[in-house]
Amino acid sequence: MNQSETDFDVQRWRMVQIIQAYAEQSEARTGKTEFSDRVMRAAAKVPRHAFVPTEAKPYAYQDGPLPIGYDKTISQPFIVALMTDLLEIRPTSRVLEIGGGLGYHTALLAELAGAVYSIEIIEELAQQARKTLNEQGYDAVECRIGDGSRGWPEH
Repeated sequence: MNQSETDFDVQRWRMVQIIQAYAEQSEARTGKTEFSDRVMRAAAKVPRHAFVPTEAKPYAYQDGPLPIGYDKTISQPFIVALMTDLLEIRPTSRVLEIGGGLGYHTALLAELAGAVYSIEIIEELAQQARKTLNEQGYDAVECRIGDGSRGWPEH
């Protein structure tokens, strides 16, 4: 199935609407009835389909995790939005992401923070993430291949 960018735009808008509906329904567990406008604008802007393997593109905007190879997944959009919202990232924030995968959450973080540093232990995922982030215009994100358990001290 070959989808156009317009198809993906429509699907991304629906994904954002689903995230909003889930936020309202999960208030008892999260204490929130909605996520910040900044987080929702980032979710509406970042093309999730660009950050998944070709065979997963038709499912990129479904609200569920997707396999990205190496026994790893890209997280469910609602969970990504929830995690990101709970961080309360400001334009001056510096964010360290451990386990950047193929870069989708990295791109969301880049829409919100002043600086993003992403570490991924699987070299092939890290290389693909860097390539996709560059193609999508996220050149300012710094990526590193390695074990993030000790952070990135110089940042």
